[in-house]
Amino acid sequence: VQLQASGGGLVQAGGSLRLSCAGSEVSRHAVGWFRQAPGKEREFVAGINKSGSETYVGDSVRGRFTIFRNSLMNTVDLQMNDLKPEDTARYYCAEDATPVGLPEYYDDYGHIPKYDYWGQGTQVTVSS
Repeated sequence: VQLQASGGGLVQAGGSLRLSCAGSEVSRHAVGWFRQAPGKEREFVAGINKSGSETYVGDSVRGRFTIFRNSLMNTVDLQMNDLKPEDTARYYCAEDATPVGLPEYYDDYGHIPKYDYWGQGTQVTVSS
């Protein structure tokens, strides 16, 4: 399984970016977005369940970031609005490979061991 995160770049504070997570099974599995800045721990950003009916967002981005399933592109996207310099980080998507129909071992979308596969990440840089 290969996950590919894309859409990162350089943006001014207050701007927007949309990240996409592509993979052969992302449309059928729970997906999370995390970020990691230099010298900091990996931080949960957002998660979405298999059906897309439930979403979860980290405290630091609530009200500004939205995660959703892009059925047209078969990706899981992260819409980021009102970006701030503190959002600067490398953003990773991750996939919980629990098969459809089986309960996921971890319910907490912010729990890193929940995820079986990780992409290489995409860099987001927000200038002030």
